[in-house]
Amino acid sequence: MLFDRLPSPRDLAPKLDALWDLSARKIRATEAACDPSKGSPVFTIGGAWSSRGWTEWTQGFQYGSAILQFDATGGGEFLDIGRSGTVERMAPHLSHMGVHDHGFNNVSTYGGLLRLMNEGRIPESRWERAFYELALKVSGAVQARRWTRTADGGGFIYSFNGPHSLFVDTIRSLRALALSHSLGHLLMEENDRRVSLLERLLLHAAATARFSVYYGEGRDSWDVAGRVAHESIFNTNDGNYRCPGTQQGYSPFTTWTRGLAWAILGFAEEVEFIQSLPEAEVENAARSLGGRKAALDLMLRALRVTSDFYIANTAADGIPYWDTGAPGLALLDDWRQKPADPFNAHEPVDSSAAAIACQGLVRFGSYLKARGGPGDGPDGERYLGAGLAVLSRLLEEPYLSTDRGHQGLLLHSVYHRPNGWDAVPSGRSVPCGESSMWGDYHLREAGLCVQRLIRGEPPPVFFRRKETA
Repeated sequence: MLFDRLPSPRDLAPKLDALWDLSARKIRATEAACDPSKGSPVFTIGGAWSSRGWTEWTQGFQYGSAILQFDATGGGEFLDIGRSGTVERMAPHLSHMGVHDHGFNNVSTYGGLLRLMNEGRIPESRWERAFYELALKVSGAVQARRWTRTADGGGFIYSFNGPHSLFVDTIRSLRALALSHSLGHLLMEENDRRVSLLERLLLHAAATARFSVYYGEGRDSWDVAGRVAHESIFNTNDGNYRCPGTQQGYSPFTTWTRGLAWAILGFAEEVEFIQSLPEAEVENAARSLGGRKAALDLMLRALRVTSDFYIANTAADGIPYWDTGAPGLALLDDWRQKPADPFNAHEPVDSSAAAIACQGLVRFGSYLKARGGPGDGPDGERYLGAGLAVLSRLLEEPYLSTDRGHQGLLLHSVYHRPNGWDAVPSGRSVPCGESSMWGDYHLREAGLCVQRLIRGEPPPVFFRRKETA
């Protein structure tokens, strides 16, 4: 990233006003066009939403987007869309035993509505609150049940690929465990064994930090500090780590940038959550990791190196290409020194990775500024400024979808490049010009986060803050 001047939150105010006006039109168009019986909308083809059955991980972003729109603007029609969609269609996601995506689907919907009630944005209702809380309790326990033990005494929530597979994406899905724990819930196993969801959250975060993130310590021939592996493979017979892998990246030894973005945002939010809990509670849950400080230090170290890697390995305007080792990048001379070109002939950009990462950078920068330790001020300003710069770029063309005939909000998102699932326009050689449900959702979520900063308010968090508990 190369910027002469990093923006302040207030610099983005006019762009955010325009975002919410445009976002409202896109949500209405989506609701009018999408038939729930045909599956969740995933990405656009020719500007129209399409579905793809792989795992049902995007429906929560559809209704969660409407909830964010209400939060940002107060438009009651969007609360109705988000609330009715959640109540009528999200129940199967609560008990979905086959995915690692509970934090995506259920925290974005049930969790978003509960947050609005906690903040006094929607009226208090005893039974409505109980409904959301019960849903979130169940979701966190179901997510935590997908557990593989590792040889070092820890473990991880395994991906839909099976018990051998740790996905870096899941660090953000820990929100499901966090909310369930904070509501007083736990997982009940055979013989009534009580399993702490907070302990599982901390152990999964530790496994992600240790195995998914690299630190430039010679772990393999391509060990660069801040690089992430999309997938980490384990021997399920003895719990030993075997090797890196990938599903959506170019190779196990390059960095799929959306996985990198999930790590930045996921670790940033989990650090915020851990800081909100009583110290003794975390100390007890983190015993096997060496205690609360050791667990936090592990997450903060991973957060710092991944943030630095993102800043160093995106194009000059902060927008990443889909994988930092994609072979066509060699044909894009000095691609780090120039703004990203979504219309190039060699490799696609992934705006959705930028939308996810920018919020993580904003949260990490804000955390460091508030912590106020030695060097935290300048570092916090740098990460915060970088996140704001990326968001500012996404809020302009060619990334913001101003075409009334296009149902998506954020253009140039990529889903699965190796499988060739993304639409390639006629006359072009790489995907461009399309939107994804997760990209649109995270652009809105990042926009809401910065809108709160402009107003001098704390950013929205998925958990209940100490002062309102």
